[in-house]
Amino acid sequence: MQDLFTGQTTRLRGRLLPGAEDRRALQDDHERRLAALARLGAAAAQCGVGEDSDRDLVTLGEDEVALLVGAGREWDEFDAAIRAWRALLPLMRLDEFGFPAGHEIENPLEESNEKLRRIGGGVEAWCFAAPADGGSVYKFYLPREEKRIGSQFGFRRGDEAALHAEAGLGDYRALLEKLLLIHALGGMATEVVAVTPEGIVVAKQALGEPLPQGDDVSGVLPTGLIEIPSRFLRANRDHPRLFFLGADAWLVADLHARNFVRGADGALRVIDLVAAPWPEREAARDALIAGWLGRVRENPAASALTAGPDDEL
Repeated sequence: MQDLFTGQTTRLRGRLLPGAEDRRALQDDHERRLAALARLGAAAAQCGVGEDSDRDLVTLGEDEVALLVGAGREWDEFDAAIRAWRALLPLMRLDEFGFPAGHEIENPLEESNEKLRRIGGGVEAWCFAAPADGGSVYKFYLPREEKRIGSQFGFRRGDEAALHAEAGLGDYRALLEKLLLIHALGGMATEVVAVTPEGIVVAKQALGEPLPQGDDVSGVLPTGLIEIPSRFLRANRDHPRLFFLGADAWLVADLHARNFVRGADGALRVIDLVAAPWPEREAARDALIAGWLGRVRENPAASALTAGPDDEL
């Protein structure tokens, strides 16, 4: 299938849910995109390019340093890293998605257009359905103050708990990590379609039916999530959980009814969350947390204590 806007191969259309092979391919796309961003950042640093935000890297044009190719191995690598990045996240203008062009328009995403019908939105993104693509959902993540985008957790030492996690403004890497985690948790299949020169990231998801606001989803959270003892961590988002993706540990939260939909197969699937890498350095200062983390890596049902019931916490 071809995507309606990019013309590139897509594994998503309307309510269609990709099979296991396509889901693996989508996860590989997410992982390769994150690796390409890391390569790009390292190449920029080698050239002494001091960006004040990863947004400046994410929106680099394909020919940004073409005139410096041949000036040194580091510039050749920087050029190759930009081109590899652009192959995985193309630059596209908002008018290519049907929105009006022109700097005089304060918010071109305010209204539906001939190609996209607005269906919702929140603090991070504006959501639209594409009728000509079977109703596929396109999410436009807008950069916010200081070139930040999305949300991610920051950590500090707590009073009632060893650690306190508070959601705040994120960066582009954190947004791409979130989209990977949604997919890895068996959430609604997600593609990253493009980024605009203004730094708006466009993602595509299969269409699902929203849940009534306020529904209790505590009993239907995705498998693989591990409850965190409240003595160890408190968070300012719903249902904070530990999640292992390969060898990496993550804090995942904000799992409320509005961040779930029911897919065409009848299953509930996550469409959004807030996350951050588990703060292993900070947590390592607490022997109880460090011991628990080691045990749940091997056995997700392991007790928080080496002996005694968890309710003692």
